[in-house]
Amino acid sequence: MRTFDLIRDAVLPEYRDRVAEYLMQYESVLLDKNARDAQLIRDTAQQLRGYLRGLNTTRVLGMAYWEELDRRVVDTWLSPQE
Repeated sequence: MRTFDLIRDAVLPEYRDRVAEYLMQYESVLLDKNARDAQLIRDTAQQLRGYLRGLNTTRVLGMAYWEELDRRVVDTWLSPQE
């Protein structure tokens, strides 16, 4: 399952519409196959990590979800590409 789909599923139902609005902004950068600005991608991924951390802190998603989602963001957009 795609990372953004997992995020949407992890969010409590009453917050999904609001969170979906924010996720579209991150998706537009991180899933753009034509994006060439590596720094923009790294910065956006770090911002997404912070957003997810905030969702966890406010109990909009659970700790187990947050840990898995954070790992996926790091592995997908922040780990050195070979």
